[in-house]
Amino acid sequence: MKELVRLIRTLAWMAFAAAIYQELRKPPEARTWNGKVAGVVPYDFRLPTLDRLKAAYWNPDDEQIFSDRVFGVGWAVNIPVAARKVSEIVSQYADSSAALRRRVSRSDEPPALPDEP
Repeated sequence: MKELVRLIRTLAWMAFAAAIYQELRKPPEARTWNGKVAGVVPYDFRLPTLDRLKAAYWNPDDEQIFSDRVFGVGWAVNIPVAARKVSEIVSQYADSSAALRRRVSRSDEPPALPDEP
């Protein structure tokens, strides 16, 4: 487990360094301080605004769970959408486990005796 944490931390630092390097390679007038490392990992080093914070972390109208992080490297979690998805998964699990319990309890009942003529 420690190796996985170390790997994730190393990858995060590498993405951070790559984002800085990517911006510093641009001419000063072309630097936006936001974009994607290798076209995949988003980064944004601009000062966060309330609108961008809300769009990234609290946007119930959007169906995406992950959005670009408001400041730094990586992704943000859209909390209401993530909560809704987790709730759906828990509900599906509860429904399927209840159905399974009903089937098992029915199979534990002794077989019915045939009616005698």
